Amino acid sequence: MGGFFGCVAKVDCATDVFYGTDYHSHLGTRRGGIAVNNKNGFKKTIKNIEGSYFRTKLETELSNLSGEKGIGVISDTDSQPLIIGSHLGTFSIATVGKINNLNEITQQAFHHHLNFSEYGEERINPTELVAMLISQGSTFEDGIAHAQQTIAGSCSILLLTEKGIFAARDKLGRTPIVIGRKKDALAVTFDTCAFFNLGYSVEKYLGPGEIVFLTAEGHEQIQKPSERMQICSFLWVYYGYPASGYENINVEEVRYRCGCALAKGDITPVDVVAGIPDSGIGHAIGYANCRNIPYNRPFVKYTPTWPRSFMPQNQKTRDLVARMKLIPVRELINGKRLLFCDDSVVRGTQLKENIQILFDIGAMEVHMRTACPTLIYPCEFLNFSSSRSTLDLIGRKIIHEIEGPDFTDIQKYAIAGSAENSEMVNRIRDRLKLTSLKYQKLEDLVTAIGLPKEKLCTHCWDGTSGF
Repeated sequence: MGGFFGCVAKVDCATDVFYGTDYHSHLGTRRGGIAVNNKNGFKKTIKNIEGSYFRTKLETELSNLSGEKGIGVISDTDSQPLIIGSHLGTFSIATVGKINNLNEITQQAFHHHLNFSEYGEERINPTELVAMLISQGSTFEDGIAHAQQTIAGSCSILLLTEKGIFAARDKLGRTPIVIGRKKDALAVTFDTCAFFNLGYSVEKYLGPGEIVFLTAEGHEQIQKPSERMQICSFLWVYYGYPASGYENINVEEVRYRCGCALAKGDITPVDVVAGIPDSGIGHAIGYANCRNIPYNRPFVKYTPTWPRSFMPQNQKTRDLVARMKLIPVRELINGKRLLFCDDSVVRGTQLKENIQILFDIGAMEVHMRTACPTLIYPCEFLNFSSSRSTLDLIGRKIIHEIEGPDFTDIQKYAIAGSAENSEMVNRIRDRLKLTSLKYQKLEDLVTAIGLPKEKLCTHCWDGTSGF
C-alpha cells in the first residue's frame, strides 16, 4: 500500500517529517523518500529500502534536509516523492493508491505528445502521472480536482508547494488523511500513530474527496467532502497499526471486537488461544477475553530483522520472510489444543507450513479463526493481493477446483453458511490440515468496525464496493 506524512511549521520541521514518515514503515518496504522546501528551493532524497528500513537508510540524509515545509512517503510501488516543474510553479508530490486506468491516461498523454521521465518496470510512474494531470489545471486546486475526477481506482495526494501543502483524500475515501496540530506546526498523515510521540493531536479527519491547504497558520478547505465513502475495511483488519485510528475508530479496539465476534457461539474445546504475529494478536486477545480462555504465544516473531512478509515483491523472498520471522515455542505447543486467530488467509502456503510445524512439535489439535471472510476477489482499489493472480487466492483456487476454470458465479461462495461457502471452507481446512477452521461473517466484521456497510469497501470478500 504505502503511507505519507507532511508538515508545515514556523520552524524547521524536517525532523518531524522524517520520524512521521518512519511511522508508516508497516505500510511499505520498497521505496522511501522525503522532500523539503526552504528559502533555497526544493530538495528531495529517495532510497530503496527493500533490504533495510526507512530510518536506517535515510537517517544519514537528515542533516542535509531542512525546511519549514516537507513531505515524506513510504511506498511498496513507485519511487517518490517527485519534484515537478510546471506552469503552476515547482511542487513536490506523494501519492497513495492504485490507478486502474493508468494505461489509458498514459496513451492520451502520448497522443498529445507529452512525455514522462520516470519510467520503470514497463510502466509509467503513477505519481508522475498524477502530477501531469494536476499540471493540466489552471491552479493547483483545479489540477488536483481534475486528477481526482480522471483517476479510476483510488488516489490520495500530498502536494508540497512554496506556500504550503495541499492534502487531497481519495474521492471515495478508500485511504485516510488526518490533520494534526501542535504549537507552531500542522501535520498531515495517513496513520495517526505518527502523531503522539511527535507531540501532535488529531484535529481533523478529511472526508472523501476533500481537499485542504495547510500553512503554519492553519488549514483551509478547498473542496468539501462527498457523502459517498468507501474506506478500505482491511485498514482495521490488517494494514493499520494498533495505535492508529481511521474515521476516529481505533484499530486495536476493532480487532478486539472482531475476535470477540469470532468467539461468540464457538464452543470448540481448546487449551489456549494465540494470535499469528503481528496483526492476528489483537483479534486473538479479543477472542480469548470473550471466551475466558488463556491467551498464550506459541509462535513469537523475531522482530529485529524480519518485516511483514507481504511486502517484498518477489514471492520467493516473501515465503522466506514468512518462514524465518516466526519461531515456535515448543514448551507451549507440545500436548496442547491450540486455537489461532489471524487477520486473513491469502494464499495459505506459509500457514500450511506453520500448522505442520505445530503438529510436528506435538500439538494435539490446531484450530484457526480468521478475522474476516474468505478472500475470493483480488483488490481493485489498493495494492492488497493485486500483485498476485486471482488463482493465488486460496478461496478462489478452491472454487475453481470445485467448479472448473470457466466458472463465473463466484458470488454464492461469498454467502456465509451457504452450501457452497461451507464446502469451500471445509476444503481450505483440509488443504491446510487444520482441526477446524471458521471465518468471520461479513456482517459481524462490519459491526466490529462500527460504520455502515455502504461506507466500507468489502470487495475482497463479496465482490462489491457498496454501490
